[in-house]
Amino acid sequence: MELKDLIKESTIKLELDAIDKNSVLDEMINLLVDDKVVTNKNKFKKDILKREELSNTGIGFEIAIPHAKSKAVKEPRIAIGIARKGIDYGSIDGQAIKMIFMIAVNDEQNDLHLRALANLSRKLMHEEFREKILNAKSKAEIMEIL
Repeated sequence: MELKDLIKESTIKLELDAIDKNSVLDEMINLLVDDKVVTNKNKFKKDILKREELSNTGIGFEIAIPHAKSKAVKEPRIAIGIARKGIDYGSIDGQAIKMIFMIAVNDEQNDLHLRALANLSRKLMHEEFREKILNAKSKAEIMEIL
């Protein structure tokens, strides 16, 4: 499964309303719930927070990649949110995040989230790629960049 198979325009938000880590997680989870990808919001959030306890998924470069394997996930998906103003996420480099990629997979998809994470991380290491995503004017443009 490729990255483009895991991303749909319906779970991309070009300007997040969130102001802190908790509200950004809720906003991203709501995208997945509204698109019927996540069947139980509370269960999925619990799984996301359990992963956050291990280590903060704010990986630096103004990026966060919260992820979870959860029984509440119906189909694998990566939701994308952009926050040009920046959100305090407690990232490892102390910088606010401007891009969030939430990876949702279900329990049976053993290494899918790890493959998606690796694939996404490889792309995000390139500054030019990050700039393009951050400056995208439409969901279609983000789809094209990916």
